[in-house]
Amino acid sequence: MENIEQLIDALHLEDLKNPLHPSIFDEDEGYNMLILRLPNIQNELETTSYGFILTHEHSYFYNRDEGKFQKLDTLFEGPHKFMDKPADKLLKSFGKFQDLAVTMEETLYEDTTTGDFMQQWLTLKRDILHIERVLLRASSALSQFIEFYDKNDAFPMNHYVDLHEHIDRTMRAANTQLTKLDYLYNFYNARTNERMNRLIYFLTIISAIFLPLNLVVGFFGMNTSGLPFATGTSGTLNAIALMLSLMTVTSIVVYIWHRKTGKS
Repeated sequence: MENIEQLIDALHLEDLKNPLHPSIFDEDEGYNMLILRLPNIQNELETTSYGFILTHEHSYFYNRDEGKFQKLDTLFEGPHKFMDKPADKLLKSFGKFQDLAVTMEETLYEDTTTGDFMQQWLTLKRDILHIERVLLRASSALSQFIEFYDKNDAFPMNHYVDLHEHIDRTMRAANTQLTKLDYLYNFYNARTNERMNRLIYFLTIISAIFLPLNLVVGFFGMNTSGLPFATGTSGTLNAIALMLSLMTVTSIVVYIWHRKTGKS
C-alpha cells in the first residue's frame, strides 16, 4: 500500500480523500483515477464519492473510513462491483421522488392541496435538481472511463455499459420529474390565479352594489342646510327607502350585466 500512495500525485490524493468530490476521470503517468459521486437516497438525500486508482495490473479503492487504499481482487471487476450496487439501489429508490410527484399531482386534480404545497414543491424540485446535476457529472466521467479502456481486451465492456445505463436511466427519470414539476407549478398558479380573480370579481360586485349607498350616506352627512328629508318625522325612513331602492336597482343592473357577460 505504501508503493501506491507514493505513486499517486498529492493533488489526486486530496481529491480521493474529499467525500464530496465531484465525479471525474483523470489520466496520469503510471495510473488512472476514477471518482464517481452518486446520490444516496435514505431518509434524507445525501451524496457519496467513490474513489479508485487503476494501474496497469491492479485497481485500488480508497477507503475514507480507514484512511487507506484497499486493493481489489481484479483490475476492472473490482471497481464495477463497488459501483453496481449503489447505482442499482439509486435507480430503485428514486421511485420515492416519483411517488411524491404523483401525490402532488393527484391533490391538484382533486383540489385538495394544503397550505404547504409550494414548500413541498420547492423541496422536491431542489432534491431532484441536485440528483440530476450529480448524475450528469457521473455519466460524463464514466463515459470517459469506458472510452479510455474500450480497446483493452480484458475490459468487461458490457458490465460498465450496464452501469452507465443505470445512471443514465435515473438521470432521465429525474429530468422527467422536473418537467412534471414545472407543469404542476403552472397548474397550481393557474388555479390560484383563478381563485384570486373570482375573489376580486366578487368584491367588485359588492363594491358596485354598495357604491350608491355610500354616495347617499355621504350626501346626507353633509353639514349644509336645505337637505332633503331634513324636516318632518319620516326623514330617516325616506332615506332608508331611497337607499334600498338604489341598492335594488343596482343589483338588478349587475345581475343583467353578469348574465350577458357569462353567456358571451
